Amino acid sequence: MTGTSTRRIAGLAALAGAVIAVVLGFLTVGVQASVAPHGLPVAVAVPDQAAPPVRAAAQHLTTAGGDALSVQVTSPEQGRRLLDDKTVYGVLELAPGQVGVVVSGAVNPAGTQVVQQALTGAGQALSAAISQATGTPAAPVRVETVHPASPAGRIAPLAVSILAWVGSLAAGALLVLLGRRSGARIGTAARLTQIAATAVLITAVVAGFLALWDSSLTPGWDVLGYVLLTAAAFAAVQAALLRLLGIRAMAILGPLYLLAPNVAGQVPELLNPAYRILLWSWAPFRFSTEGIRSLLQGTPGAPDVTTGVWVLGAMLVAGLVVVLWPRRAPRPAPAPAAELQPAR
Repeated sequence: MTGTSTRRIAGLAALAGAVIAVVLGFLTVGVQASVAPHGLPVAVAVPDQAAPPVRAAAQHLTTAGGDALSVQVTSPEQGRRLLDDKTVYGVLELAPGQVGVVVSGAVNPAGTQVVQQALTGAGQALSAAISQATGTPAAPVRVETVHPASPAGRIAPLAVSILAWVGSLAAGALLVLLGRRSGARIGTAARLTQIAATAVLITAVVAGFLALWDSSLTPGWDVLGYVLLTAAAFAAVQAALLRLLGIRAMAILGPLYLLAPNVAGQVPELLNPAYRILLWSWAPFRFSTEGIRSLLQGTPGAPDVTTGVWVLGAMLVAGLVVVLWPRRAPRPAPAPAAELQPAR
């Protein structure tokens, strides 16, 4: 090999390294480096019989929240209903002599942490303003957490999604490699068996880990069913791509794992708009993560559970369609030239 050829190969290797660095930077550290709150939805709950200064303070907060918060004024009942539906990340409750911040363990912890700090500061400022207007002592700000989540409960939903993706990916790739090594063609029955067995086994693994991490996270049939759907959907999509591209599909499926902790672990209002549109909008991990979070923390009626079932179900069906699609029969080889000559 000449010196010119080796230098060309070295240049291509350096270019490939730079491209990989760009991709990894975009999918990993770039997401975290650009995190900033923008339009986080919150509610300010005011009772119907609240004094005019209290209502005026609540209305003032809708314009004083800046770009970080998107504030709406509601009643206490409606505010908590919005929190259970995960439409808002927190509620600031204003009542005579009381100021409270209500957050939920069923809501993404990244958004909850930012909102709790912001609402606590706003509540202290409003309490001082109401105290000055009414001549009453300033009320301390209390913090209430509905559907409280343990440390394991906060990280378990994302961890389950990662385990489901990585476990099914390893099973699908191993099937392709073993089939290639043995020289056997991987048929439809083998792929379907791998999808079904992987989904069942990963669900069992997840149930064991949940019990190991926190005994209070005993999953019910709704949680186990959702995890089974998640694992089956991931395995079916991966099997479909592995059938179409072979082991080369790992170049697509592998980097997708990086989207889980960096994109699905955040709320869209904390992401740069570019990441929100290009990555978060379609990342499959966010549908599985938020659905599992709602089910684990006792809010099965949250809209993200229904949305997750539809999205994961569509992924499962699409993957199975590709896996079950019949192969084209190989064309017969052309006859030898001698056979094509007319008999004399």
